[in-house]
This record gives sequence, structure tokens and C-alpha cells, in this order.
Amino acid sequence: MADPVTQGRQAYQRRAWAEAVTYLSTADRQGDLAAADLDKLAEAVYLTGGAQAAAETWERAHQAYLGEGDLPSAARCAAWLGLVLLLSGEHARGGGWIGRGQRLLDQAGVDCVERGYLALPAGLGALYGGEAETAYQRFAELIAVADRFGDPDLRALGRLGQGQALAERGDPASGLGLLDEVMVAVTAGEVSPVPAGIIYCAVITTCRKAFDLRRAREWTAALSRWCADQPDLRPYRGECLVHRAEIMQLRGDWVDALAEVRQALAHLSGPPTDPVLGMARYQQAELLRLRGEFARAEEAYRQASGCGHPVQPGLALLRLAQGRVDDAAGAIRRVAGEAAGKVERARVLAAYVEIEVAAGEVAAARSAAGELGEVAAGFDTPYLRAVAEYAHGTVLLAEGDPAAACAALRRSWVAWQELAAPYEAAWARLRMAQACRELGDHDTARMELDAARQVFQQLGAAPALARVRVLSGEGRPSGAGDLTARELEILRLVATGASNRHIADTLVISDKTVARHVANIFTKLGVSSRSAATGYAFRHDLV
Repeated sequence: MADPVTQGRQAYQRRAWAEAVTYLSTADRQGDLAAADLDKLAEAVYLTGGAQAAAETWERAHQAYLGEGDLPSAARCAAWLGLVLLLSGEHARGGGWIGRGQRLLDQAGVDCVERGYLALPAGLGALYGGEAETAYQRFAELIAVADRFGDPDLRALGRLGQGQALAERGDPASGLGLLDEVMVAVTAGEVSPVPAGIIYCAVITTCRKAFDLRRAREWTAALSRWCADQPDLRPYRGECLVHRAEIMQLRGDWVDALAEVRQALAHLSGPPTDPVLGMARYQQAELLRLRGEFARAEEAYRQASGCGHPVQPGLALLRLAQGRVDDAAGAIRRVAGEAAGKVERARVLAAYVEIEVAAGEVAAARSAAGELGEVAAGFDTPYLRAVAEYAHGTVLLAEGDPAAACAALRRSWVAWQELAAPYEAAWARLRMAQACRELGDHDTARMELDAARQVFQQLGAAPALARVRVLSGEGRPSGAGDLTARELEILRLVATGASNRHIADTLVISDKTVARHVANIFTKLGVSSRSAATGYAFRHDLV
């Protein structure tokens, strides 16, 4: 048997991070670790999710390198320690370590690549502070340092920053092209694990901000493969699963998307304020809302909010689906008034149009749809074009111009088809059915409605199916029997697994009123339990 140090080094080389932590920690307790091995231990601990323990180990590695007289390696530990602390929100402590590393090198007059690593936070500060041009120049300086010393990690991080800066200053095409180049180096294995993980997450986030769903899809798949090759990874796997769920939702794989979110929630064991945990809860809420599981969706939105994640526009759209149009309008108007920047506003404006049309405020919806069209023209991505055309068509329909509405909605449908987004494409067809009906083309209207119905049934999109039934003139479902409209509404909520308290919260009525309605439902249906009522609802196509 090899000694723990050797086994730990071998596990580190294989990227078996948990195994490396086990062996190197054992050797550390025996007092056998040199500075370089402490450095490896810190990295392995970080990659298995122990950010605080990793910071402490990097501090020890820093001191050990100083004891060995290796100032550049000590400065590199200070750089990674400072960067990790800054990214986790510990700005004072992180900035202190960056300053310490710079002072060490300045006092010794050492020219080394570590100066580039220590300059990373300044570039990030400019980037996140809205100074895209300054950030671009600072990252260019980092790339020059990396090229001079032949350091692929720093080179990749510098190009990542330049790509993000280009996207931020209004040139997303050039920025994303540069990020593709960075990702080639990462996927080729030229970049070590910690910077590789940072790059993966940053690239996918930038693709999503630029509404480039195709790129986001491709690089999320690559991130999934990268994580699968290193099963002990924790810092990136949760976010990876959430992004995969978003892509699955767009593709119509809702069941798999919910399973992916559940995996992400199980994987995320950090504090309840973890932003990735909030992202996962919001994604869960969105899927539940689309399926009509309103009580569970509302609870997930609340949990997302508890993690500090914004719950709009999803919660406003939930209120719209519940028929609480005034609440939806009040929320979305506030959020639209606060939203700043093209990316943030684009994410709100589509919901704003939908809700204002429902509220009868067509002029406000027209203004928002026009702004959304301008944003879409600037980004020039299929996803945003599809969103903008759908909003434009919805407003034209509300304004009484069905011919122009039909043309815009058909362009939206084509774009959604190209993106393989069945739910959004079906909604475009549903709107086209409305337009065709107003134009007197009833045959086409029926065919569009039937096509939309088929997609919504396959997805399990209960609220959208209810809308199809209304437009089809089907009225009350045949299996509803003597149930009142309110009882039918409550039965549908019962069928989602909602408790009486959740139903009361959703419908803004008392628990006692819900209990009375449930008892009446049982009597009218001739059942004695919630599960039997749920079975009846599904058998008779009531949900």
C-alpha cells in the first residue's frame, strides 16, 4: 500500500476529488504535507464543496510556501483565496488577501505570472461595476501576462473576461464568439479544474443573458459531461442541473426537468440563502405553474424568495393564471418600473404585455411590445425574436387587427419551431386560432386549436388546456356533473395534491370554506377520499 501522501497525489491526478481529500487529510493529520500538497488539498476540498475549509487550507498553504521561500506560489494561494472569498461575498477579507499577495511580490520585486492572477479582481470589479471598456482593457493586460509566462489558466480567464465585457458593452456576437474560443480550451483539457468550473458557469450565464439559447444548450451539455467525469464535484453540479432543467423545460421535457430540479435540490446542501438554491426553487415553481399545480408553485416561489432569488415575473403570471388579474398587474407594473438594463427588462416585458392585455390596458401593452421589439433587434437571437413577435401579435389581436396579428404570430411560431420549443409554439398557434376565427377562417382556427390542444395534453399543461377548452366553446367538462364552478376549481387543486390550507391561500378564502366545498364535492361525486376525487378528476378530464 502506498502512503497517504502518494495516494492523495494519485487521486488528485485522476480528479477523484473526494478520495484526494481523504488521503491528503490523513497525511495532514500525520504532519506529512508540504506546501504543494496543502495547495492540492485546498483545491480538492473546494471542488467537493467545502469552501470555508478550502479557504483555511489555502491560508496554511500560503504560510507553508512562505516558509519554503517560494513567494510566487504563496502569492498564487493568496490570489485564489482572495478570489474565492470575493465570489462568496466576503469582500473585505478577499480584498485583504489580494492586497497581501501584491505587497509580497512588490517588496521582493518579483516579476511572475501570479501578478496577473492578483489583478483578476480589478477586472471583475470593472466588469460588474458597469465599466465594460475598462474591464476589457484590464483583461487584455492579463492575457499579455499569461502569454508572456505561457499560463493557459490565466489566458482562459482573461479571454473569458474580455468576452463578457464585449457582451456587456453591446456587442454580444463578438463576445460570445470569444467565449466559444475559451470553451474550446476548456473542453480540450487545457485548463485546470477550478478555473474551468468558473469559466463553464460564466459562459452559460452570459449565453442566457444574451438570450442565445442554442449556445447555452450546447455548453450546458458540455458542462454536464465535465461534471459526470468528476462525480465528486459540488460547486458547479447544482447550477448545471438547474440550467439543464431550463433547457428541458423549453424542449417540452417537463417531467425530466422536474426530476432534474429535484436532483439539484438534493445536491445543494449549502445555506438556505444559497443563490443557486434559490434558482432551483424558482425553476421548480415555473414548471409547477405551467402544469397547473398552483399551490405547490406558490410554495416554491416563496422558498426561492427566501433564498434571495427574484420571483418575478413568474409569480405575477401565477396570479394571472389564478384569475387574480389586479394582483398580477400590480406586481408586474412595479417590477417593470424597477427593471433596469436591456436584459432585465426583456425578461419582464413579455409577461408585462400578457398581463396588461388581460387587464384591458392595451396601450401600455403596445408600448411594452414596442420596447421588447427594439431589444430583440439589438440582440438578434431566435429566442428573443420569437418572444417579441408573440408579444406584438398578442397586442395586435387585442387592438382588433387579426390579419396583422396572424402574420406576427406565425413568425413567432416558426421561430419557436426552429428552437424546438413546443409549449411556446403551441401558444402561438392558440393565438393564431383566435385571429383566424375573427377573420372568419373557422377551419384554420379549428386546426390550430387542435394542434395546440395536442401539445398541451402531451405536456400536461392544465391551465393552457383550460384556455383551449374555452376557445373551443366546450364550456363545462362533461364529467363535471353538478359541481359548481368554484367546486370544480377546488377539485382541480385537490388533484394537484394541494392541502386545504394551500387551496385557501390560493383562492383567498378561509380553510373552513374550503373544507365545506371539499365535503360537497365528495358527496356529489360519490367518493370518500381525496385520492378517489383525484382519480375521478383525471378519468373525466377535469384537470
